[in-house]
Amino acid sequence: MKILITTVFDYPHAGGLSTHVTTLKAGLEARGHEVDVLSISDVPGWQSKFIARGPSFVLNKVKKGKGILWSRKARQNMLKTLIEKNKHKQYDIINAQDVFATFASLESGIPTVSTVHGYMAFEAVSAGSVEENSEEAKFLQEMEKKAYSQTRKVITVDQRIKDYVKKQAGVEGTAIRNFIDIHDFKPAVEKKAELRKKHGFSEDDLIFFVPRRLTKKNGVIYPTLAFPKVLEKFPNAKLIYAGMGEAFEELKALVAEKGLENQVTLLGAIPHKQVKDFFALADVVLVPSIHSAGVEEATSISALEAMGSGIPLIACAVGGLKEIVDHEKDGLLVEERNVEELEDAMIYLLENPETGAALAQRARQKIEDEYSHLAAAEKYEQIYLSALEQK
Repeated sequence: MKILITTVFDYPHAGGLSTHVTTLKAGLEARGHEVDVLSISDVPGWQSKFIARGPSFVLNKVKKGKGILWSRKARQNMLKTLIEKNKHKQYDIINAQDVFATFASLESGIPTVSTVHGYMAFEAVSAGSVEENSEEAKFLQEMEKKAYSQTRKVITVDQRIKDYVKKQAGVEGTAIRNFIDIHDFKPAVEKKAELRKKHGFSEDDLIFFVPRRLTKKNGVIYPTLAFPKVLEKFPNAKLIYAGMGEAFEELKALVAEKGLENQVTLLGAIPHKQVKDFFALADVVLVPSIHSAGVEEATSISALEAMGSGIPLIACAVGGLKEIVDHEKDGLLVEERNVEELEDAMIYLLENPETGAALAQRARQKIEDEYSHLAAAEKYEQIYLSALEQK
């Protein structure tokens, strides 16, 4: 098949959706399909700036939420134009990765299926882009319902989102949990010393890694709140964040308030390929997600990548993380927002490295058995074929 993947967001970018697209593309191509990606990044920068971003900024000054609606609709129209320009490539099917990409794809007349990665309206509220229960939030919910109802097939990245789509639009989706490239993210213990030297860390450092977009629902403040207690027992501990988002300034201020500037590193957004280095050089990975404005973690790609990399994982017991991690078998789960539990878990894994190694080994086996990108690509292929049969 000739498959087109579309999104109104930048591609590539630091975040789960972009990682999902890259990994799905690799899996589908390994199965012999031709796959292209069209995103807002394919639009000239000046056009994106003056048509979407500029007016959005101004409109948000008038009323919070007006800007995001303008931006999404403008991005939809620009993506629609891109798809029209590429129709000569005769794609068999489009897999849209968000609501407004779905609308742009449907207008092309090419059979379209949609992957739902989250709860668009609630996530906009959680991120502070729109006010809860506002007309703008209600409009985004209506757009979700319309998109789910009009696309040929809906794929969701976990069971909760499948239930959400059913509740919102009465549409029965297919849940295919997120996945990783098991050949790309794999244990690399032999490179640990080399990578630490490359990135300026000591072999004696005890490193916690937080590979999360800096947004409220990802609970990124909690590792910093827990870290002073960890440092009391392990003064050579380090905390590294990789990601950017609206919570960056809050986190930076918290680090300064706690006097942790020498122990906490905020890398900002880094290329996804470089994230592999930090998995390999870390001692423990933290995925401290929380519930926020009705949003909860789906099947976290960051958690899957940590497990695939053979690094002990501590995650909060919310959303899809409870499905991924079997507590005390292939990782540790702690209560969300519970700083004391997180402190204890972090200290426990530093005090018991053999236990951590055993958790990590079983986690890697789980990834190979259940979360391979090749197995997921086969499932996507079957949905595409079913959609093409649909009148």
